[in-house]
Amino acid sequence: MDATPQQHAAAVRDRFQNALLASLAFVALLGAIFFAGPWLGDTQAWSLVPQSWPGLVGVLTAPLLHGSAGHWLGNSSALLVLGTLVGTVYPKAALRALPVIWVLSGVGTWIIGRPSFHIGASGVTHGLLFLLLFLGLLRRDRAAIAAALIAFFFYGGMLLTVLPREAGVSWEYHFSGAVAGIVAALIWRRADPQPPRQRYSWEDEEEAANPLDDADILEPPRPQDVPVLWHRQHPPQGVVLPFRPRVNPGREGPDGPA
Repeated sequence: MDATPQQHAAAVRDRFQNALLASLAFVALLGAIFFAGPWLGDTQAWSLVPQSWPGLVGVLTAPLLHGSAGHWLGNSSALLVLGTLVGTVYPKAALRALPVIWVLSGVGTWIIGRPSFHIGASGVTHGLLFLLLFLGLLRRDRAAIAAALIAFFFYGGMLLTVLPREAGVSWEYHFSGAVAGIVAALIWRRADPQPPRQRYSWEDEEEAANPLDDADILEPPRPQDVPVLWHRQHPPQGVVLPFRPRVNPGREGPDGPA
């Protein structure tokens, strides 16, 4: 049984609240780890170091670390907005895509990254952005397109950061997160059902006025079923007027030169 518009709206509100609370909790966790940094000791041991086997542990731990308050705030705002969007519009796909984005962004950085210390949740944020954009392109329902437009409006500038631009910024993490988001979108584009299509009053009125199925509308009626609206009362009468043949200039006609 299809859900009513009221039930669908209530379900959307519940998903929004859950996604917002989960995003806030994760942002608070990142803040707690950042401010507890002086008591945690050397955090470089938990960062991601490309082509280094000890640095491979950073695939799991590097997104939790940030080098400055601005770094933490920038990633936190993106996580709050993009995480809430993904969790609201794609609750099933979000649960499956987030671990994949987390791990693949780190593994990709470990493979292609420069020999340095890579930290921050920017790989996850780029993965969420590209997940939203490509789900909007692949699904193309109203909710998917709206979520993609909102994400692009707030963080469309992140599209340019997947390539080397600024020294000291891990573009490898951004690029790997973007690739992971695209892969997740391709795999789980059908994980969430299509939202119900809203019907308008004029559609119901049109169907009530024309109770025909699609076959009746597309199939033309047979000639014998078409009603005759006009009958000729008298047989056609008329006079045929003779016309002389046309003569080309410069040539002789039947009565002599033209």
